[in-house]
Amino acid sequence: MRIEVVGKHMDITDGIRAHAQAKVGKLTRYYDHVQQITVRVQAGKKGEFEAEIVVDVEHHDDFVARETATDLYAAIDLATDKAARQLTDFKEKLKQGKR
Repeated sequence: MRIEVVGKHMDITDGIRAHAQAKVGKLTRYYDHVQQITVRVQAGKKGEFEAEIVVDVEHHDDFVARETATDLYAAIDLATDKAARQLTDFKEKLKQGKR
């Protein structure tokens, strides 16, 4: 699995990269067939930061989670939680099958 951290209109420091990789690295717990995770962060208007996590999985469209917060680390955390919920819901849907 590959993890990319990309910054738009801002530089990615080692601390931001380490935090993002540590958080999104745990997403494989929720679904095993994750191929690639891309974390895009950007500085927005009025001191807000936007984090977008794109999870590429096998045999399905990409899962996308976006969050905006005044703190960059909080935005990454919230987007990771949203991506985890999406993966959990998808896995449960696969388990249920057609009933």
